[in-house]
Amino acid sequence: MSADFTKLLDGKRFILASSSPRRAEILRQAKVDFEVIFPENIKESNISTDPVSHVLELSKRKTENVAKKVSEFVIKTQNRGSIGKDSLLLGADTIVVLNGEILGKPKDIEDAFRILKKLSGKEHKVYTGITLLDKKNGKILNGYQLTKVKFNQLKDEEIEKYIKSGEPLDKAGAYGIQGMGNFLVERIEGDLDNVIGLPLRKLKELLTKIRT
Repeated sequence: MSADFTKLLDGKRFILASSSPRRAEILRQAKVDFEVIFPENIKESNISTDPVSHVLELSKRKTENVAKKVSEFVIKTQNRGSIGKDSLLLGADTIVVLNGEILGKPKDIEDAFRILKKLSGKEHKVYTGITLLDKKNGKILNGYQLTKVKFNQLKDEEIEKYIKSGEPLDKAGAYGIQGMGNFLVERIEGDLDNVIGLPLRKLKELLTKIRT
């Protein structure tokens, strides 16, 4: 675990309340010790037309959903026997916004084509909201991060070939910048990990606040 996260998570059981393999991978690459528990029955339809309100509310709902499943985690230690370890939960939600329109995950292949065609040659914004919840005292904090992404001008054949890979179908905005979808992007302004789905800079900021 990185020195920053080791200090911030000391004594805590850290739980990722997300089914996203991309968020889990970001935490692994940052050498964070964590567990994954999937949130269930969360409707990801538009909560608000305001992107910030949308991602903050959905990340909060995911976190609180998983918090209900978490009981005290007991660990055995060599010198102190069995002790409880408090849980700290992290939930997140990512959306793509083009000219004020929230573009979520595509419903099907046709929807994926429609979304990518819209994004072609244009700049859009990626918002990720994250929520931290301390299970012991009920303290909850959330925040968001914004990154701007400019797409290349795409040909229909390029879009169709990308869709056939299957990658766009479970991602907000119908693309994955860290995968085959990298060719779609001309430039980004901001943090790449925010576009992938978990801004570590914002996470460290919130961890610092919730532990003080």
